[in-house]
Amino acid sequence: MKLHYREMGEGKPLMILHGLFGFSDNWQTHGKKLAEYYRVILVDLRNHGHSDWSEEFSYDIMADDVIELASDLELEDLILVGHSMGGKVAMRVAQKEEDLLEKMVVVDMGTKSYPMHHEHILAGIHSVKVNEIKARREAEEQMRVHIDSDGVLQFLLKNLHWIEKGKLAWRMNTPVLEREMPEILSAMPEGEVFTPTLFIRGGLSNYILDEDFESIENQFLDCHIETIEDAGHWVHAESPSEFLEMLLSFCLR
Repeated sequence: MKLHYREMGEGKPLMILHGLFGFSDNWQTHGKKLAEYYRVILVDLRNHGHSDWSEEFSYDIMADDVIELASDLELEDLILVGHSMGGKVAMRVAQKEEDLLEKMVVVDMGTKSYPMHHEHILAGIHSVKVNEIKARREAEEQMRVHIDSDGVLQFLLKNLHWIEKGKLAWRMNTPVLEREMPEILSAMPEGEVFTPTLFIRGGLSNYILDEDFESIENQFLDCHIETIEDAGHWVHAESPSEFLEMLLSFCLR
């Protein structure tokens, strides 16, 4: 699939992959700052953002999409950054096409499988009567019954857009994402990776626990794991300055 992307800056390429229910807009602020150092490519993964929808959805397929985009753009020595689900896509790219990458940054995502924990998000999305509401405020009110975090709520509401006057629609393909949730939450396949890799975790998040370090290090043989103590799963949004400093100190050395 030909993915939608946006570019800014010039120089060595740095590509950013968003997480589940996200899209490239989530990374625009960071992208602009990173564009002072790199040619930044912000990607919409399939079934998200402005990229096409598809019934096919897996980490293998998403990794192939990214590899195809890198080939189309003639990228070499790519720095690949991925948050959450995008982090697993990045790890799968490294397993499939390691020569493409110079470095990789995985943001708050481990290699293990995860239990289902998106029920409240899916309930909030399903609660929005997109064919009836006339204002985004109505969607927010409907979703707030199920989602009490303002940050998560605003993150999801960015996916609502006007497809015509008075008619809202979601940018993400919720039916397929919900159907493929077992795949999204699955563990990484076996396979060692030698790409220099930085894992950045949130100290308030449970996505990478201390006991997960050994399994990550056994698979990513040239990696180190850093913690931003006061951040949760959305590390880059909750501690933007510390996150950027940590990312750049790794990428620029």
